[in-house]
Amino acid sequence: MNHLYMERHDDKDNMHRFYQMFVTPGLFDDWSQVREWGRLGSPGTVRKEWFDTEEKAVSARQSICEAKVKKGIYS
Repeated sequence: MNHLYMERHDDKDNMHRFYQMFVTPGLFDDWSQVREWGRLGSPGTVRKEWFDTEEKAVSARQSICEAKVKKGIYS
């Protein structure tokens, strides 16, 4: 299982957020990318997306991560 976890803290705006992604195998030779985000200490919003191969799921995860870091949302 591939896992990525990021946090953002801004005390001035009382912002304490997390974003995490998992790439996991499915039951039918497929792969899923599970994303969860929200305020630290609270249950987050969860989204799941399915892919044919692990490589496609990992590539999609990497693209999302790079976009968030580029925008300065997470480090």
